Amino acid sequence: MKAQPHRLAAIVLLMTTTAAVAQFVKGNEALSVMPNGSKKVETPPLPAATLAKPCPANQGGCGAGGWKMLETSNGISECTEFYARDGTCRPSTFGSQKLLRAWVVKSNGQWLQCPQPSLSDKCVTLKGLLVTTAH
Repeated sequence: MKAQPHRLAAIVLLMTTTAAVAQFVKGNEALSVMPNGSKKVETPPLPAATLAKPCPANQGGCGAGGWKMLETSNGISECTEFYARDGTCRPSTFGSQKLLRAWVVKSNGQWLQCPQPSLSDKCVTLKGLLVTTAH
């Protein structure tokens, strides 16, 4: 039996759409849609302490604890840190690569790290997580 091209295209579209939706965190206050349709994105503020040199996203293995999934002006991104400094993020590979990931979201005005792309009781505040500082 021959596969029908339009069915195959529909399946591929569904799979890519599902991957894109799966990484979006419903209720993430860091992403707002403005009245004109544009998007406003907020990332966690830099701490008062001086941070260590940024770990570039193109340098694999330098981000402790896996990739931080953040909404950025370029959409959902994989970042080596919570703050999304220049060069520390890359386009998401969610759905095509299996990597250790944590989602960084804002809920009730508080920045959280979640083990899955959803708000749950397993999310922890970023305030309690260690920050590497420069000496």
